[in-house]
Amino acid sequence: MNLPLFDDFLALVFPKTCCLCKRSLFEFEDQLCKVCISKLPVASYHLRPQNNDLVTKILGLTKANLVMAFLRFTKKGDSQKLLHLLKYRNKPEVGIELGRIFGQILLESGFQNNWDQLTPVPLHPIKRKRRGYNQSEQFALGLSLSLQIPVIASLSRIKYTETQTQKSRMERLQNVADVFDISKDENVLNKRILLVDDVMTTGATLISCANKLNEYGAQTVDMAVIAAGKT
Repeated sequence: MNLPLFDDFLALVFPKTCCLCKRSLFEFEDQLCKVCISKLPVASYHLRPQNNDLVTKILGLTKANLVMAFLRFTKKGDSQKLLHLLKYRNKPEVGIELGRIFGQILLESGFQNNWDQLTPVPLHPIKRKRRGYNQSEQFALGLSLSLQIPVIASLSRIKYTETQTQKSRMERLQNVADVFDISKDENVLNKRILLVDDVMTTGATLISCANKLNEYGAQTVDMAVIAAGKT
């Protein structure tokens, strides 16, 4: 069968739709229509990455220079809907698209030469097997498409931890203090690393990961997440 014709047939019978508004997508659109992209609650952290409330969350707990979030998290808002699709509805491609869009914003803001590698916060193997993918890695893959920087899984999660949702900030910090390690044979010495995660609330997970990367000699560790706020 002629594959292009078969693809056209599938698109006619099962049209791709925007994951937010459900409108049929054009060929040049992927996951999100241009209208919904224009309405995303884009934060301005990339305009002041050294001086914002996310930096305040990690102050004195780890060494990180730039801290950014792509979207402002709001309950029942578009950012929560997108995160829900990515984490619980088997939509890894949503993470890639969000990363691609944010990566383009970072390029336009002059960040093209800031990092040597993108390192996603890892999931425990049990949780990754259950979900089928790591949502933070999907976001990193999208960033990589725009920034042309490799994604390197320098970190591994060596302990399974309970959900952080109902824990206080201090409990979250204690819960993830020793759960990460450097992956076998991965060299982070003198590397400029952008540490990537899906959400930043208290920053406990990112702090623990950054401390491990710094312990192994990373030159710099910056942070980027899909959304920040109270979840």
